Amino acid sequence: MGDWGTVPELVWWSAERYADGEAVVDGRTRITYAELGARVDRSAAACIASGVRTGDRVAVWAPNSLDWIVAALGAVSAGAVLVPLNTRFKGTEAADVLRRSGARLLFVTGTFLGTSYVASLRRAAGQGTVAPGGRGPLPGLPELTDAVVLSEDAPPEFRTWKDFLAGGEGVPTEEVRSRSRELTASSLSDIVYTSGTTGRPKGAMITHEQTLRAYDIWADLAGLRATDRYLIVNPFFHTFGYKAGVIACLTRGATMIPQPVFNVETALANIAAERVSVLPGPPTLHQSLLDHPSRNAHDLSALRLVVTGAAVVPLLLVERLRGELGVETVLTAYGLSESSGFATMCRRADAPALIASTSGRAIPGTEVRVVDASGAPAPTGEAGEVQIRGFNVMQGYYGDTEATAETISPDGWLSTGDVGVLDTSGNLRITDRIKDMFIVGGFNAYPAEIEQLLALHPEVREAAVIGVPDARLGEVGKAYVVRRPGSPLTADDLIAWSRREMANYKVPRAVEFVPELPRNASGKVVKGVLRGRG
Repeated sequence: MGDWGTVPELVWWSAERYADGEAVVDGRTRITYAELGARVDRSAAACIASGVRTGDRVAVWAPNSLDWIVAALGAVSAGAVLVPLNTRFKGTEAADVLRRSGARLLFVTGTFLGTSYVASLRRAAGQGTVAPGGRGPLPGLPELTDAVVLSEDAPPEFRTWKDFLAGGEGVPTEEVRSRSRELTASSLSDIVYTSGTTGRPKGAMITHEQTLRAYDIWADLAGLRATDRYLIVNPFFHTFGYKAGVIACLTRGATMIPQPVFNVETALANIAAERVSVLPGPPTLHQSLLDHPSRNAHDLSALRLVVTGAAVVPLLLVERLRGELGVETVLTAYGLSESSGFATMCRRADAPALIASTSGRAIPGTEVRVVDASGAPAPTGEAGEVQIRGFNVMQGYYGDTEATAETISPDGWLSTGDVGVLDTSGNLRITDRIKDMFIVGGFNAYPAEIEQLLALHPEVREAAVIGVPDARLGEVGKAYVVRRPGSPLTADDLIAWSRREMANYKVPRAVEFVPELPRNASGKVVKGVLRGRG
């Protein structure tokens, strides 16, 4: 582990240790670690000049880019607490998190995927003009005193990225260093708002020490190294993108190649052109690469490390990544925002079947257990709620002591809301979300378990299962299925196959074929959308 206790210390250290190494490749822009350090200093200086104080919240609402990295690390180096906003948010959702977090400064993209984020935020939070006395650009967000558009154009009440940076030119580097030194390992580094698929997003408060310790361990277990070239498709607003991506790369001197949105053709082209060696992401990302018709037209031979995580990781996917693409290391991991994004991980020596069927073992410095409905530890091999205790457990939910008390026990156990099973070696298999479980004639049915079984069918690419009302059994399963290209599979075929392969209460009573499953920006299937379809 390097000699760093805070994120800005990590930035300084990596700028010196890997000075001439390529840090970020973003389109035609290529910068070294020394240049990244200088840009972060300049961004921090601009934050100080804009009035950011130690402990202020600074939000970023933008897709993956070099500017995101520089803006975020600059804010944290100025002593601020980073609040990454989900790029799938609508204006009202973004305004809600900005309001509840008390963000003082916002970095926002211009137009992304055909949507003007600035316009949607102005509609949600009202318009105004920058005025003396600290009144901000949006009347509906009184604590937001400054907003910067990460582009060359901005409306009058916002600032451009160039103008913002120019504002910090009078702030000396030593003042930036002095501000950064006000931070300690126990200072908050970020507030990560949950995806909100099960309700209103809550902000998990994470410290510098938690962030750096967790992702030094991640980089160690994954085997990340300075020669690696890392395509970061996972969104930066999510821990998997920012921390397992940017922070992990800083600890090892790997090259970051941010991709703003997942597009298979773009990913294939990037992997080939940039000799990408590391590609973490959800299983659907890797499945899409393997199944793409033009895959063989691209040289993917540099790929050596894949880290994925989900309730369902088909063994076939692990075998294909190793066999067809020659990926040396495929690992699965598990975590959530409330556990600094990281709690368990497989080890590089683990067998493919173990990697596909579990999320590995507790990382150093943490404990993982499974408890029954009464809160007592469940016997090995039996399902229950997954709980985590250790250095990685959040400080609590920002501004919500009641939810914090409901989630973290007095003796430090974090209730995850996930259902899982531990084997005799401590490997964790996530079977579902507690709220997704449904009961078929008295039997607990876990959608993720049924999805994993359905994925064994040779013509099923992926599946999502929900519980739907049934007059006789109370609830039964309905499967939404994505077939492999050209497959003639029918609903009756799949139901008949299911009756042969799984217990009767698990068999879906209805199957609907869809071109793709609805997902949030973190790659998770949004079951609420499927329930809305009936």
